[in-house]
Amino acid sequence: MTELMDNDRILDVQGGVNFRELGGYATVDGHTVKWHKLLRTAGLANLTPSDLQRLTDYGVKTDVDFRSRDEQKQAPDKVPAGVTYQFTPVFPADDETDASASQVQLEERFSADNQAGYRHMLNVYEQMVTLPSAQQAYHNFLAELLKNDGDSQSVLFHCTAGKDRTGLAAFFVLSALGVDPQTIRHDYLMTNQTSAKHINETTTAAAARGETAAFVTNIRALYTVNNDYFDTAMRLINTQYGGTLDYLHDVLGLSRGDLQTLKQLYLD
Repeated sequence: MTELMDNDRILDVQGGVNFRELGGYATVDGHTVKWHKLLRTAGLANLTPSDLQRLTDYGVKTDVDFRSRDEQKQAPDKVPAGVTYQFTPVFPADDETDASASQVQLEERFSADNQAGYRHMLNVYEQMVTLPSAQQAYHNFLAELLKNDGDSQSVLFHCTAGKDRTGLAAFFVLSALGVDPQTIRHDYLMTNQTSAKHINETTTAAAARGETAAFVTNIRALYTVNNDYFDTAMRLINTQYGGTLDYLHDVLGLSRGDLQTLKQLYLD
């Protein structure tokens, strides 16, 4: 995994954050994920007209939105012309990740205990594995991937910050394709690089406003990704569901034939 490869997969989208390709990742059996097939990102509400044209030119055909209904109403996606929009919320009502929480809500919950944000995110990752709504959302996502049979046609998938709900979706598809687990973890952790400017601006502004040290610590926990968060989901998948392949098959409904189709569609 080279730094050059990482930089190549970060898309220059003016109104987007954490916008990147999953192409180029190698599988354990010697194949490579195709470029212009899978894009992961944060929200699309601030895309510029040139961004929309860029995505059209890039080949985006489907926009899969994992956000809650409230998030969708607060910041509707700007969808490029000709793109199919699929709303499939991981959480049925609220944004449990707090990526879209108001300042007042965050201050009420995270100003005292400096471990509150960390513990909250561990619970979020448990929910993303076990909640029926999350399982249905990821089933629907994989179903959309199976429809994407055109060359250089991309499925774009996102939540608000593009790191937790989106990160688990990336884990599922890359695992189904046979990408090495350490490569998948590397992709997950890239959010801390691609969103660093936004994260630092947010925490610096919080400190400048006079927020507590605990609050600043908790905001960083909420706005970043962490090996511990990822491991919480992996532990549940392995201990309660028998492992990733069993989870893909038994919980998300991906048949052996579906796995083969995904590999045919998304691997060189």
